[in-house]
This record gives sequence, C-alpha cells and structure tokens, in this order.
Amino acid sequence: MKYLGVLCVTLLALQAKSAQAACGYESCHETKSNMVNIHLVPHSHDDVGWLKTVDQYFYGHKNNIQHAGVQYIIDTVIAELIKNPDRRFIQVETSFFSKWWSEQSETAKEIVKKLVNEGRLQFTNGAWSMNDEAAVNYQSVIDQFSLGLKFLDDTFGTCGRPTVGWQIDPFGHSREQASLYAQMGYDGEFFSRMDHNDKGRRMADLALEMVWDASESLDIKLFTGLLYTYYWDTPGFCFDVHCSDDPIIDGNSYDNNVKSRVDDFIAYAAQVAEKFRTNHIMIPMGGDFQYEDAEVNFKNMDKLVKYINERQSSGSKYNIIYSTPACYLHSVHQSVQSYPNKTQDFFPYGSDSNSFWTGYFSSRPTQKRFERDGNHILQVAKELSVFADLNSEEQKEKLNYLRQIMGVMQHHDAITGTEKQAVSNDYDRLLSDGMVGGTNIARDALRKVTPLPTGEFESCLNLNISECAFTKDNADNLAVTLYNPLAHTTKQYVRLPVKNENYQVTDDKGRVVASELVPVSQQIIDLEFRETDTQYELVFKATVDKIANYYVKKVESQSAAQPIKAVKSVSGETREDGETVVQTSTIKLTIDNNSGLLKTVEMNGISENIEQSFGVYRTYDSGAYLFRQYNQGDFVIQDGGVEFTVYEGSQVKEIHQVFNEYVSQVIRLYEDRNTVEFDWQVGPIPREEEFGNEVVIVFSSEIESKGVFYTDANGRELLKREKDKREDFNSELDRQPTAGNYYPITSRIALQDSKKRMAILNDRAQGGSSMKDGQIELMLHRRLVRDDGLGVDEVLNEEKYGQPLIARGKVYLVLNSAEESTSAEREWEKEHHLPLWKFFSKNSGSTSSPAKSVPSFDDFPKSVHLLTLEPFNDGEVLLRVENFMDHTEGNVVSFNIRPLFDYLNGEEIRETTLDGNLPLSDMKRFKFHAEGSGVRGSEPEYYTSAHKPLEVTASQDPADFAVTLKPMQIRTFIVKTK
Repeated sequence: MKYLGVLCVTLLALQAKSAQAACGYESCHETKSNMVNIHLVPHSHDDVGWLKTVDQYFYGHKNNIQHAGVQYIIDTVIAELIKNPDRRFIQVETSFFSKWWSEQSETAKEIVKKLVNEGRLQFTNGAWSMNDEAAVNYQSVIDQFSLGLKFLDDTFGTCGRPTVGWQIDPFGHSREQASLYAQMGYDGEFFSRMDHNDKGRRMADLALEMVWDASESLDIKLFTGLLYTYYWDTPGFCFDVHCSDDPIIDGNSYDNNVKSRVDDFIAYAAQVAEKFRTNHIMIPMGGDFQYEDAEVNFKNMDKLVKYINERQSSGSKYNIIYSTPACYLHSVHQSVQSYPNKTQDFFPYGSDSNSFWTGYFSSRPTQKRFERDGNHILQVAKELSVFADLNSEEQKEKLNYLRQIMGVMQHHDAITGTEKQAVSNDYDRLLSDGMVGGTNIARDALRKVTPLPTGEFESCLNLNISECAFTKDNADNLAVTLYNPLAHTTKQYVRLPVKNENYQVTDDKGRVVASELVPVSQQIIDLEFRETDTQYELVFKATVDKIANYYVKKVESQSAAQPIKAVKSVSGETREDGETVVQTSTIKLTIDNNSGLLKTVEMNGISENIEQSFGVYRTYDSGAYLFRQYNQGDFVIQDGGVEFTVYEGSQVKEIHQVFNEYVSQVIRLYEDRNTVEFDWQVGPIPREEEFGNEVVIVFSSEIESKGVFYTDANGRELLKREKDKREDFNSELDRQPTAGNYYPITSRIALQDSKKRMAILNDRAQGGSSMKDGQIELMLHRRLVRDDGLGVDEVLNEEKYGQPLIARGKVYLVLNSAEESTSAEREWEKEHHLPLWKFFSKNSGSTSSPAKSVPSFDDFPKSVHLLTLEPFNDGEVLLRVENFMDHTEGNVVSFNIRPLFDYLNGEEIRETTLDGNLPLSDMKRFKFHAEGSGVRGSEPEYYTSAHKPLEVTASQDPADFAVTLKPMQIRTFIVKTK
C-alpha cells in the first residue's frame, strides 16, 4: 500500500498520542457557544454496485463507465488523516471497508486502529451497505446491520461502533428504518432526499430536523435530520479531483483568492444557519466516489478551516471544525432544543411535480423475488447450522458469504432495480453462488439431524416454473424433506413437478397422505427456456414442526393420486351467460362466464363483489426510478374476453385464465386454506416505438374505503394512506396523480369500510395504490422505452434467455369482517415470507437415528416469531424473538427460553441491542424533546433500556429465563455455549 508505506514512521507518533486519545463523542473538536459552529464532514458516498459492479467499483475497473476506485479512496484518506490530527473522515459502507481491510499489512492495520481509537476515522451507519428503505424486508435489514456492525466490533471494539444512521442516498424513507435504528441504540439519523414540497415547507418552518415517532406499537422516537443541500459538496466548494471548482490559493500568488473564497463560504453558511434551530450546522464535503486523491481535498479544507477561523479575531461569528455526523448530533443534543414531531414516513419522494420516484418500487420484479429467495435459504441455513453444530471453516465461510451477498442485495441500487443491466446480472451471479453455498450448508446439516445420513438434499430453484430435474427423474422412491423456518408447526401444501404417472405419498410413519396430480398451466409449459417436459404437479398437504420427511413412490393401485380433470372450459367461441362456481369448504368464488373474470368472493362469513383483472399504464418517459403516466386517461383494464378452464380436485381447485398473449394466471383454492392465491405470469410485455407499458393487477370491490388504504412498512406495521394527501404538506399532484399516490408494498396492502376489509398480500416488493374507492392495484412488471435521466443512463428493458423478460409471482386475497382482528393477515405474511423449504433425496430405504435432535418451538406463544437463530462467535449463538402482532392485534406475551438454552448447552445468556453487538445494559441513547410534549429540561436527556436486560447463567433458576414481549417488540440475546 504505497500511501501508507512512506508514512509508517508516523505509527510511533500515533502510539505516543494514544494514551490521551479518546474515540466517540469525546474525540469531537471543541465548539464555541457564542458562534455559528460549522461542522465540516468529509465523506465519500460509495455505491455497492450501480453503474459498475461491486468489484469494478472497488478496484477502479472500467473507469470509462464511471471513474471510481474505492480501494484508492480508503488508501489516500488514511494517508491524509495521519498528517493532521485535526482532520476527520467517515467510512460508511462496511462491505467495501472489509474488503480493503483484508488486503492490508499488520502495520497498516495498526495505523488504522489508532486513527479509529482517536476518533479521526469514524464509522457511520456501519451496515454492510446503505440499504434501500422501500423494497426491503425488515429481517434482511437487521441481518445486514448485524453483519456490518459485527465486523466493526470484532475489528475495532467499542471505538468502531457507529452511533448515527447515514441514509443520504435512498429515494424515500421508511418509518420502520427509524424504528430499527432506535432499537439498535443509534442516537439519530440523517438523510438528504425529501419531497420538494415537503422540504420547502420545512425550510420555512425551521423543521428540517425533527423527532420521529417511529412506531405506533412501541414507544420509540428518533432524532432525524435532513441535509440542507443533499449530500454532495457545498456549491462552489468541491475540491475533489472529479470537480472543477476553484481551489483556495493563498501565499503571494497573483491568483490569491482567500478573501473571495472565504466570503462565499461564510455567505453560504449564513444561509444554512438561518434554517436550523441551534448554532450548529453540518456541511458535508464529499460526493459519489470522491477522495480518490484525498490530499487535494484535505489540503483545501485545511485552508478553509484556517482562514475562516482567523477572521474570528476581527469579529467574525463563524467557527469551523472538522467534524462527523455523530459529533454534529452530539452538539445539537447538548444544545437542548425542541423539534417538530413526525409520525408517518417520507414516501413517495417527488423531486419535482413530474418526477415521483415510485417506479423503482416495482423495477426488475424477478430480481426482487430472487432476493426474497436468498433471504429464505439464509434463514434456513443459519438455523440448521445451529441445530447441527456445523463449525468447519468451509461451512462458516459459505454462510458468511451468503450473509454478505444478502447485505449487498439490500443496497439502494440493488433491490431497487436501479442499476445497469450488467450490474444486475452480476448481482444475480453473486446471489446464485451464495444460495448454492447455503443449500450445501443445509445439506450438511440435514445429514446430521434427519434419519437420512446419505441423502442428497437437493434444492430446486426453478419450482416457480414447475422445473426440477431431481423430481422428474427420481419421483419413484423420492424422499421430500421439508424445513420450516418459523417457530410454530405449519400446515402447507407441497407441489412437486412430476410426470403423469400414479404416485403414493406417505409420511415418516408410513401413513398414506392424500395427494393428487394437477396440470401445469399451458403458459408455463410453453416457456421456451424451461428445461423439462413435466406437465403435472403432485400436490399434498404437509404438517411440519421444524423438519418432516415425506416419501413418494410409483404405484399401480387405483387409490393412487390421479390427474384432476377440467370440469369447464370457456373460450372466445363458447361464451355463455351465467356463472361458474368454484368452492372449498371455506371459500366460494364465482366467475362470470361472459367476461371470464372473477365476480364474487365469499369467505370468513363475508360475501363481496370483487372483480379481478389486469391493467396497463402506457408510459412515455418512465424509467428505472420514476413512474410517469403519459396521459391520465390512458389506462386500460382487461374487462372481458378472458378464456378460462376450471380444474377441481379434492384438495385444490384451480381456475386457469388467459387474458391475452402476455398475461395469464391461475386462481387457486386449497382445502382448509383461508386465502385465495393468484399465480400470475406477465410477459413478454409488448413495447411500442414511443411508449412503454407497465402492468398492474387490479382488485375492484364495492367496499366504501373513502380514499383510505393501508400499506406495510418493510413487513412490519401498517401505515394509513389517504389518496391525494400527505401528513405535513400539500403535494403537487396535477401532473402525476397516479405516481404521486403510489407507495411501496413489501408484504400487504388493505382497505376497508365499517363492515368489510380486503387485503392483498404479495411475494416481493411492488408499488401499489388505491386510485378508486374499493380498488387495490399492484404493479407487477415494467418494460420501458427510455431512461428517466436520473443517472443510470440505460432503458429498463430486461431480457432473459434471449427474449424480453417474463415475470411470474403470486398475490393472495384475504376478505374478512372489518370487526375481525387483522392478526390472520400477520400469520399469512410470515408463512408467505418464509414458507417450507423443499429438499429432495433418493429414498434408498436406509435410515438411521439422527445424530442430533431438533427442538420444537411450539411452546412459544402463537404471536412469537423466531426471527433469528444463527451462529455468532465461536461458542456463541444469536437468538432473536419477536411479537409480530401490533398493538391492535395482540397483547403482551411471556414465555420461558430455558428449554432452548438447555438444548444449546448454554452457559450464560446476555441481552443486546437489536443488532447483537452492544450489551443492552450499555445502551444510552440521546433523547430529544418534541414540541408540545411537555416542559423541556435544561440538561441533555438520554434513553436507556425500557426493561431490565436479561443476563442469566445456567446455575440460575429456570424462572429467571422468562421473556416478555410487547406487541411488535423484538428482543435479541447472545447465548454462550459449552
């Protein structure tokens, strides 16, 4: 490392200083109470993939696309921090820093540790990536923060721990993200993108900083601040090599510009100071991939600091210091001010009246689904690693690799679908590799915890197109091992692609399990890239605690599973008046024969006229980020001419519908399942020369919702939405009324009146809205014709297998009384997010007693979710439990974790903050005063844990292992094992 090699002699000097050095808030520079304190924050925003891949950004490859090399940024920043102890820098993306760290010498590492211990290099945010906040699920956000913070804690200890969130680039902000920050013990967060109308109002009201009520169920508040001018440099003061602003020229040069440069900076600082409530302002100095030659940046900032502060002797009231977001927040906290309250979120983000950033809620739908699959196998692999006590270095490396790529996938240009196609392909490659490693871990574990010590335990990742080579060729004497990532026993239907033959299914006790053969839809069979000729799926209902084995064999008996036959088929030529009724013991659907559309739904004692169809928005200049409807009347819903065929078995009823040449679906009912499944397929979407098309699924009812609907926040609490309204401001919706009413839907959207409630649950992140009373729409797929000019510089026109993208997925309908609890929706959410994972082996007939047992979690209360169970440090297991009901659905619950502690051979257990890296007893979080919330004190206040942290050892009474959870509460424990 050439930049440090010539400076290693300074290590001794750094060591000499360290005796007095302090990190964290103690390392912040002194401020002056009678002046405007300018907190200058050097930083580089380094996307974990966007226009280039992650590795291309790190190594500085393909600079013809974008000049960026993160390894050189960190190299030169470290070299420059050494030169001057006053300098500061924040490192944000732990994924990049971890890669850089792994390539350093021990001498270089010692230098960096000294800088961290002195607070000169300060980690901010600290997650593996700067995650998106619209399309992510909370489980994956928690995981990627835990991963990043654990690396920092293992590497640097307490001084490496961030205390401030830094979400400066995501395109809108979630209330749940703020809640997670608070639960991790963070003191506040900062971001830089806010709706232009909202920002204008807040500028006028001195409301750019606020106290965010981050949960309706938990008493959680978080200080949140908006940067004055986004996250890039002060206008006119970009000193980076990427920029062309004037440097500060001092000395005897004819071009000496110190006075004009300082005058301009102070004038800007004065503008900023007018919009904030304390005598502290934060001015970021950096931008995308800046500081590749950090000497240029710091040399000019040194002069800025020097010459601004020299003016104090002649009466200037401006004091400028090198700082960090944490040091700025500390100063604001010490100032003891009051701030406006915020209760909703910051979606959708509109950068102008024609630009609502709501397209990315749905962009790249197959990758959004693939990310959910990655999380699914990650949770399975983590749990099984604990149960089977997998501890080889290879197994640890595979698990950590999957953790890391899932952290990358949360990035705000990954799961959002706002990256270039080549980068998207690289994300797919990385995630695919990680998932293969995860399935291999699961295989190793299952050989120890099932009676199949030599089982193959193959996973089939193309089951959504009924493709699985293993079941096709081995359906005779097939062992199906089902793993349940949830805490409680679940009953789910299993579908296996097979040939049209007679099969019998038995459970692990030899009992015959009812099954039947269901035809695969013709649209799946016709997929050119589908590498199988199987045209049927074998369906049976499985009951699974944690692990269950089912066995399939061919038989000649007439009692074997038989193909279910079509009971009705309606095409364009055979239209007839009347209705077709399809029903199970719990649900009744009516199809209008003339239109071919769903007409009515009866379930849970409620009957409602619900028409379901598909619509298309014709768009001219939508892009990966933006959804822009071309003409507000230009929306087509398919309202008739739908061909359909009905198949009725004893366990499953299916309505196969063909809407047009690129839209089809299967409406599916299972016996004893209280949801209606809509299995949709869209693509290739046709594209005109000038117009793209964006396809939505639409559910229209007669529910009198009066413009009100509800959307989830990252799979957790619901937020109330009102059409055309915002919480704090008036949004300009004249040009884009639809896009301006779109919200991120990561798990469900619902509406209701005084009598009935309709909820739609989805299987991936999508944009959605209710543009008419009683109506819900979700955007499924987009194919566009031009870029939206926001940086990606590429049309969103995906291709796979040499043809325009075909997307498949599922949504689920729940109809209920408005008086009933929505707790059932919560339970369905969990099951759809983490369903049974299927593993396949040849049933050789040789079984043995498992080497290890697997515990049951059925003694947990029904509303308790096993959020995380994973290996942590050697000899340690991380456990998270969650009460997943909110305050309207559930109650406080208590249970005892001593049985699990004993199963794990626990020696002691300690409770931590949400991320698992800070003892909860050590948490001391800044408390800020909200306007109208009572008398403000004169001294800074703090939050500590609202309950006594659990800290017990094996020698203590079992009653001491009781855990209590309020609605929506998550508690995190580290179990030290023998």
